[in-house]
Amino acid sequence: MESIHQPLLFEDFFNAISLPKLTYHWHTLLLSTLSCYLTIYISRIISPKLFPKSYNNLHGLKKLNWDIHFVSMIHCLIIVSLSIPLFNEKELVEDKVFGYNYYAGNVYSIACGYFLWDALISLYHVKEFGVGFVLHGASCFGVFIFAYRPFLNYYGAVFLMFEISTPFLNLHWFMDKLGLTGTLFQLINGVFLLTSFFCARILWGFYMSYHAFTEVSQVISQVPTFLFVIYGGANIVLNILNLYWFYKMIEALMKRFNTGEKKHHYNKQQLHNSGSSKTATSKIDSTKVKKLQ
Repeated sequence: MESIHQPLLFEDFFNAISLPKLTYHWHTLLLSTLSCYLTIYISRIISPKLFPKSYNNLHGLKKLNWDIHFVSMIHCLIIVSLSIPLFNEKELVEDKVFGYNYYAGNVYSIACGYFLWDALISLYHVKEFGVGFVLHGASCFGVFIFAYRPFLNYYGAVFLMFEISTPFLNLHWFMDKLGLTGTLFQLINGVFLLTSFFCARILWGFYMSYHAFTEVSQVISQVPTFLFVIYGGANIVLNILNLYWFYKMIEALMKRFNTGEKKHHYNKQQLHNSGSSKTATSKIDSTKVKKLQ
């Protein structure tokens, strides 16, 4: 592979930091980060044309948040599509812990570029977004960058499959901004969101976490302790967070649509009361007329 794809500068540097394969992909990583910034400007061009009322009513951080969700939507659709073929890549299937190929390196460089952008834009707006978003982007970048040792390239695709639920999460957010809160469309999307989240992040995620641990344990003597601790710790935290987020999503959706039903019932009651009030007023007016006569 190296004979076909020659290193693009900084080979000694990447060897020194124990990321030798990054010498073939660092340019793709940086292009991915720049593309995310460019996509924000694309959003600012096309969003006012597609959704003039909703987008133009947003200001400051709310408008930036729209653009960030736009970038997230584009990224998750691309990265999931590119990750699926990795499950059939011979080099990765034959060595799931230390296997590497050029295609996998490019896919992970796109993901790392996005995570780097996410961390940087969250850091720039840390006062508004909070430290949590900075840590999330930086942590994801830190975990995936070790794919260039190489390490766990096969399982990188496994965890990028978590992004299957992200389009529905973004659609849910956009529906709120488009005035579709509590509608049938949002309810249907909510069902897809919960289903995809549960299947991809909990069923698939927990099973493949066990699978990865089993594979790594067979070659544990070849795995640096710090890598085992980083990946093991990150995996445990992520699985716990996925359970917590799933619970909060169910809670939020139930509250939202229960509130919607209550509002609908309240509006009907108000309409009924209004009708009764008009009838009563009509009777009073009729009585007054008769008295005047």
